[in-house]
Amino acid sequence: MHDSEYYRKIGFKCGLEIHQRLSTKGKLFCSCCTDSAGDSVIAKISRRQRAVAGELGAIDRSTSFESSRGREFVYNIFKRSSCLVEIDEEPPHHINMSAVESALRLASGFGANVPYEIEPMRKEVVDGSDPSAFQRSMMVGYDGRIVVNGKQIPITSIFLEEESSGIESASEGSVVYNVDRLGIPLIEIDTDPSIATPSEAKNVALEIGRIIRLTGKREGDAVSSEVQRGIGTIRQDVNVSIAGGTRVEIKGLQEIDTVDRIIENEVERQLKLIAIKKELLSNGAEVCKPKDLTKALRRTEAKIVKDALSKGGIVAGARLAKFSGYLGMNINPERRLGSELSDYAKMGGVGGMMHSDEDLSGYGMGKEDIERIWHELDMENGDAFILIAAEKGVCKKAMEFALGRASMALSEVPPETRAVADSKKGTTRFMRPLPGGSRMYPETDTEPVTVDREFYNRIKESTVYMDERAATIRKGLPNAQLADQLVASQRLQLYEYITSKVKGINMAVAVILLEKVKEIERSGITVNTDPQIMLEIFRIYKEGRITKAGIGEIIRELPKGVKDIGVIINKKSLSRISGDQLKRIITNTGGKSREDVMREIMSKYRLIVDGDELKRILGF
Repeated sequence: MHDSEYYRKIGFKCGLEIHQRLSTKGKLFCSCCTDSAGDSVIAKISRRQRAVAGELGAIDRSTSFESSRGREFVYNIFKRSSCLVEIDEEPPHHINMSAVESALRLASGFGANVPYEIEPMRKEVVDGSDPSAFQRSMMVGYDGRIVVNGKQIPITSIFLEEESSGIESASEGSVVYNVDRLGIPLIEIDTDPSIATPSEAKNVALEIGRIIRLTGKREGDAVSSEVQRGIGTIRQDVNVSIAGGTRVEIKGLQEIDTVDRIIENEVERQLKLIAIKKELLSNGAEVCKPKDLTKALRRTEAKIVKDALSKGGIVAGARLAKFSGYLGMNINPERRLGSELSDYAKMGGVGGMMHSDEDLSGYGMGKEDIERIWHELDMENGDAFILIAAEKGVCKKAMEFALGRASMALSEVPPETRAVADSKKGTTRFMRPLPGGSRMYPETDTEPVTVDREFYNRIKESTVYMDERAATIRKGLPNAQLADQLVASQRLQLYEYITSKVKGINMAVAVILLEKVKEIERSGITVNTDPQIMLEIFRIYKEGRITKAGIGEIIRELPKGVKDIGVIINKKSLSRISGDQLKRIITNTGGKSREDVMREIMSKYRLIVDGDELKRILGF
């Protein structure tokens, strides 16, 4: 962990892109449902993509790279949650104005300016996650700001756009996507690159998340959330660079606790790549052309090579002059320069590659094999080599990608889009080259949205902002720590809904939702928190028919399919003992001390006697 002065000296720059799905019934450009639970696949389609020039006549480098991989994309089509719009066989329908209002409401929460006219654009999507090869996106806010630890962080832009498809499976040369989530509205919040340290980046992400969760629409006494909650509904992309390095985008950070560690490791990776480049150039390093080593290694016992040759494939090798020792050099936890080359090779369709800084005997390669490689590649002391074995076309492509990355080691820290490889270690892997500015162009199939002042003011008037909402929660709960937990909880909206309908039980609702439900979930039970069922449980509690302890037992029974709370109460004998009935039980304990009576009754009637009432009767 370094201080801010260290990051200033190395020219550290960092910005965030926070993506959050909105809570709407329909998708952004069709009326398909956004909840695919229980939906079924009814068809599959298969497509391939090829690079084409954008509006300005240029082909984006990331598009060109992905096209060269030649992958097949298969899409699972769902009955309720997808239609012809998702697979680009029908023009988009009218834009979902509920999503537009939600996006504008959130933009106002960041103090952003709003454009007079919202212009839908198309942004090329190169990984196959959209059958149309583009995503619809529109700016809904700009020049916003947040304050973190007294520092103002500019929010440069806020976009409303379509969610991508989710990966079902992937193999060499093919990816299967589910289009059920494709087109769900999401909002993207972008900061400028003024974030000074990795820890500040984490705090900025947390603050943006709080604003998103706590900005909502006032509906009577309750507040409706604008966003979905749960795993996969929010993700952070991080842009990082240092002096002498380059901008690298790290995509899809799901765990907020690892953001700072991943940024720290990216800084370390770029610093080491810069140092390696200087040393390689000083040594006169060079990347040489590949050679076919199939004949030279036809008798090898190396399993990877034998398997490839048995299927009619080839093995290719390339000399990396003066690279010895550098391919095995650590640049991140359990990641080496050789790992970087291997990531690129995998983009060509192979499972990986071998190199001379490894213990090749682990692959089954003998001393004679290595001697033949040295001879065939005209190796000299200080040189390294890489080997790839696969079907001929795949092998050539993978070798081209790997050597391209080796050449970059002599010239630059490559501008890349990377994905998290291991969140615990904070490491990343190459996905594709960083996109340029050639992949955005106007959407011609849908009309722009005019935002007049009256429309926008109505949205702001119905909005409850973070500070007001958090203050209301804290005012209604005497326990400050519990209130802060609730503010950050995904069950905040459920708490607000219940307490708006049933008054005077705020503390009980908070404890059950935050502590008891978590305890039950840890025991392996999936809790049914349907708002109407939970509301009914707390109404019965308020009426004095059950105890707080009994609520937990009822919640445990809900996943078993019983929705009639009365049936559960009768089945589990959970009706509360109170008043005269409780006093008779106390009388029957036979003159014991108050403490002994308390222990005896609570031990026997824990689920159906309220401890506070018992204390009052006993005079505690």
